Amino acid sequence: MTLESSAPPLIFGGTAQSPRAALPTLPPLALYIHIPWCVRKCPYCDFNSHTASPVLPEEEYVDALLADLDQDLHAVYGRELSSIFFGGGTPSLFSAEALGRLLKGVEQRIAFASDIEITLEANPGTFEQEKFVAYRKLGINRLSIGIQSFQEEKLKALGRIHNGDEAVRAAGMARQAGFDNFNLDLMHGLPDQSLDDALGDLRQAIALKPTHLSWYQLTLEPNTVFWNQPPTLPEDDTLWDIQEAGQALLAEHGYAQYEVSAYAQPGRAARHNLNYWSFGDFIGIGAGAHGKLSHPDGRIVRTWKTRLPKDYLNPAKSFQAGEKALTNEELPFEFLMNALRLTEGVESHLYPQRTGLTLESLAEGRREAEQSGLLQVEPSRLAATMRGQLFLNDLLQKFLT
Repeated sequence: MTLESSAPPLIFGGTAQSPRAALPTLPPLALYIHIPWCVRKCPYCDFNSHTASPVLPEEEYVDALLADLDQDLHAVYGRELSSIFFGGGTPSLFSAEALGRLLKGVEQRIAFASDIEITLEANPGTFEQEKFVAYRKLGINRLSIGIQSFQEEKLKALGRIHNGDEAVRAAGMARQAGFDNFNLDLMHGLPDQSLDDALGDLRQAIALKPTHLSWYQLTLEPNTVFWNQPPTLPEDDTLWDIQEAGQALLAEHGYAQYEVSAYAQPGRAARHNLNYWSFGDFIGIGAGAHGKLSHPDGRIVRTWKTRLPKDYLNPAKSFQAGEKALTNEELPFEFLMNALRLTEGVESHLYPQRTGLTLESLAEGRREAEQSGLLQVEPSRLAATMRGQLFLNDLLQKFLT
């Protein structure tokens, strides 16, 4: 999800006067569904999540999600969904019955691609074998399991509700339930974490044979407990050692890095997230969900929904909190800040295809970035060098005036 900024529009070199063409083809379309409740709010989490009451308003929330989707249908008529992602919060708190009714309602409104990827986020503390077998029967074919660490003291520091044994069992239960494609979420740079601690977590995760690993560094975000009461995090030298050794270990076991924090076995990259990073389209429904939709006339519009669950469920309030049509000045940054996260970047022709702007509009910034060793000298691709991946903000600055 991309949060909108109240800052003045960003102006890229050469794009202020560039005409925007009608889009020759519309990008793939995905659906993001936000379930905002968790058993407990973690101290590092800045997502739109709220502590669940003993009884969740499943029926009312599913009704609201479908009504929310109905209001977006006019913008996607005739298109099909390539992926669906249930994010949160903790979507696995919802029953299979509720998710089944929701998926059926979505498919009645928008056609599913024959090979659609449907991902559900889940936490080990919410795993129930019978429930996950039922999820698989609904057509959910990918899980993303929030492990974060296998070590008791680290889990306690992170405010997680599961322990290391439950995390290990969750992966086995996912496979037994019929999921042959699942991701494990794992953090490094945790409070007082050593290199050996971090690699121990990573080795345990690899031993569980997930098809995908999201391995990323803990950062302190505003409006979180950790921001206001910062824990003691590893020194920069230790963080660098963890990053280098961890990437080598993942590569040794066949996990190719394809994005800043995403590693996958061959053919198992997350299609939903690839759509984000290649500037694809997505509908966002649910409390606080964001969306981005392209129109044949060249307009590209971002939307965001009402954030608080009580407001989202209030029939007197609108689902949509706001929308913004992206300007020519904003589009290059919007495109590049996603595409350049991919280790192989994107083919150059995707830029005019997804934005309606010409490649020539990037020429000055591209030349400066190549001369600085941040962007690969490759006419057919827009891709950061290894140095550019490490200093992505510096690379993006080359396109700003």
